[in-house]
Amino acid sequence: MMRFRRLVLALLLAPMLLAGCGKTDPQAALEAAVQELQGNLEAKKTGAVMDQLHPSFQAGEGMDREWANRTMTLMFLRYASVRIIAVTRSSRIDPGTSQVGHTEAQVVVTGAQGLNPERAAPYAVKLQWRRDGSDWKLIELRWE
Repeated sequence: MMRFRRLVLALLLAPMLLAGCGKTDPQAALEAAVQELQGNLEAKKTGAVMDQLHPSFQAGEGMDREWANRTMTLMFLRYASVRIIAVTRSSRIDPGTSQVGHTEAQVVVTGAQGLNPERAAPYAVKLQWRRDGSDWKLIELRWE
């Protein structure tokens, strides 16, 4: 159960990593994708988040797109609101190929049933993105 909660929280943390603007270059497009992911998670838009996941998405040990869908559905039903706060963050395009991007952050996720936060958990998250045409898709998520 603890592993499940951590994974859910890590997935919810991912979007707050960067504030982006524009899609004119790979870096700006990557930052915009992270911002879009954050917005979709906080708005509880499971379908929109799923659209941002690469078909080969993996998280943790053997967790895939189906797991992500179930986890988000359960988390969104449980918590009235979710907030993601990035304490530190950085994103970069892989120097070997402009088709791969990496994002790292120290984040805090809070969930609440009503107006008061029920829990707050800090995580170190690492995301790997892959370009799919002109879009960035999240292909891997790791957290500690």
